[in-house]
Amino acid sequence: MTKTIRGRDLVLRLAALAAVLCGFGYCVTGFKGPQTAEVVSANTRADAHRTVLIQFNSNLRGGLPWKFHAARTVEVHPGELVRVSYDARNDSDRSISGRAVATYTPAVAAAYMRKLECFCTSIQTLAPHEVKRMPVVFMIDPSLPSDVPVVTLSYTFFEAPRRKGWWPSAYFTRRLVN
Repeated sequence: MTKTIRGRDLVLRLAALAAVLCGFGYCVTGFKGPQTAEVVSANTRADAHRTVLIQFNSNLRGGLPWKFHAARTVEVHPGELVRVSYDARNDSDRSISGRAVATYTPAVAAAYMRKLECFCTSIQTLAPHEVKRMPVVFMIDPSLPSDVPVVTLSYTFFEAPRRKGWWPSAYFTRRLVN
């Protein structure tokens, strides 16, 4: 293969990667870009005539040696900005990274949950015996069906795999060099 063809192949792969990343960015933020809690709060009216009980659940999987729990439960008005925290403690003698996955009960509530800040968007690393308070900022959309008086927000932490050469950098480097 000539250098010209390799160069063209590289440009096409990088263009494809850029298109995928732009598409991902759109899926995450939409046309308006990322919205701060203050912007969303200012543009949404709370339904003062209705309350929803938000319960918080916490789980650990895969033998993760952490303690993990929510700080409290809250009653909120749909459209009201809510700030709560989960606490995590690493009970081991080594640093461990974990990733949280959120689920909602009832499942229909997921479409009405607007999370604006969440520890679940990135891997969390706790040093040996470290305690970390992790915030969640969200709003229940006022259009949540009225027959949903209770929503449970549940996070399950899994140990994040230790990987060297994470994609895409390692993938493209290997593919382009070979």
